[in-house]
Amino acid sequence: MAKYIIAHDVGTSNNKAVLVDVEGGVHGRSVAPYAIKYPRPGWAEQDPEDWWKAVTGSTKQLMAQTGVSPSDILCVVNATQLIGIVPMDDAGVALRPGIIWLDSRAPEEARWVMNKFLGPAVFSAIAGASITGKDGIPKLLWLKKNEPDVYKKMKYFLDVSGYINYRCTGKMLMTWSNASAFGLDLKKKIWLETIFKYVGFDTKKLPPLCRSTDKIGELNAEAASLMGLLEGTPVMGGTGDIQAAAVGSGAMGEGEGHISMGTSAWVGVVTAKTPTGKSGVVSTQSADPGKALLLGQMELAGGCLKWLGDEMCRLEKADPAMANIFGFMDSKVEQVTAGSDYLIFMPWMYGERAPVADAFIRGGFVNLVPEHTREHMIKAVYEGVAYNLRWIIEVIETQFKFPLPVLRVIGGGALGHPWMQVLADVTGKRIEPVRNPQEAGAVGAAMTAAVGLGIYKDFESLKNVVSSDIAFEPRAANREVYDFLYPLYKELYTDLKGFYTRINKERCERV
Repeated sequence: MAKYIIAHDVGTSNNKAVLVDVEGGVHGRSVAPYAIKYPRPGWAEQDPEDWWKAVTGSTKQLMAQTGVSPSDILCVVNATQLIGIVPMDDAGVALRPGIIWLDSRAPEEARWVMNKFLGPAVFSAIAGASITGKDGIPKLLWLKKNEPDVYKKMKYFLDVSGYINYRCTGKMLMTWSNASAFGLDLKKKIWLETIFKYVGFDTKKLPPLCRSTDKIGELNAEAASLMGLLEGTPVMGGTGDIQAAAVGSGAMGEGEGHISMGTSAWVGVVTAKTPTGKSGVVSTQSADPGKALLLGQMELAGGCLKWLGDEMCRLEKADPAMANIFGFMDSKVEQVTAGSDYLIFMPWMYGERAPVADAFIRGGFVNLVPEHTREHMIKAVYEGVAYNLRWIIEVIETQFKFPLPVLRVIGGGALGHPWMQVLADVTGKRIEPVRNPQEAGAVGAAMTAAVGLGIYKDFESLKNVVSSDIAFEPRAANREVYDFLYPLYKELYTDLKGFYTRINKERCERV
């Protein structure tokens, strides 16, 4: 009897094919990289054919590595980067390279859209957040304005998941979860056609929709041959990488929350309600067809630690005997008392999305004195990320009324136990890293497929399937210092935002 699911985690720089059993166990992985092209400043594109070669090649390699029979594969499913745009013609050919989420080519169109709604303030009140040149609708309007021939020939636009699913099955579709990154009515589960019409986008070019849990078709002969699988293997709808990671946390019950700790970080909560976003927290469609996903994302988390390792631990990183620079920094964190002797780090090195949306704010250390050592600075970075996550949690708890006493944690950051303890101490929450936290996206995609196949009756059933083997409780001894420093951290944004706006507007104009 078939017992494995092949789940693809199609990210920004590579595809990871993962063999997952029906209980969420990981039995093998294969990675295939691809390039990002930057043809102009602010542009970021990828060749859809590169995604396809990565998906098919990594699948074939995975099958060879594991020795699993193609007859043991239940289905294929994808979790992909969001907000990709691939214009497709009537013959199913991509008309241009894919415009990916990193691309920020459409700031003028974003401003124009918000002005159509009486300006950014009114738009944010309606939609829950302002939009930028990175968002989907502005980039679709850019395509219409700047590449009219492509726009005219375009039958549908697909995203990354939609393109891969099309190559697998010959069907052009987009899942509810992925469509919500462009404009989906979360209550009716239909395109927000009124909005698209209002801004001048032809709604006939919006692809048909499906659920993440739907069987959308079967592997065609070409796809099966390239992957080393059987023709007719079921292909499931799949979901966006963020929604898949949420499933991979196991926190899929009403009002349950998780934290993803990677290069960036987010706090996510699933709910059957359809709240409007606010304070940088957005409301999107979950992989669970019956639930929305509240998402508050900060731009840099693990990215701050990478910067720390690159710039402040150069000698250690260059040492061939240094196996893991993050493990080295973890060991230093444990040598410093809570609060880093009142040194505060602001992790806004790329600007911020939540709990404040500000493109000009930047990072820095505050209250630095001669007594502070490198070790103090390392721990302050860990704590600064945790302060920002506490702020997002506070917004979700106070403005959306979802108490979060326990938070599952996924992503590479979950492997650092000292960081998990800092997170528990700063937030005052019980922190539960999951098994295989770095594979949460692929496992979440596989478990979404398992629900669709009827192996599990609902997403809530996954709580005990995706398990946590360790938990970190907040230590009472550290509460006083963090309760003192956290409000000061928030004050820093209010006090410095004007300064950062002035200095970085000038910097952006001159750089």
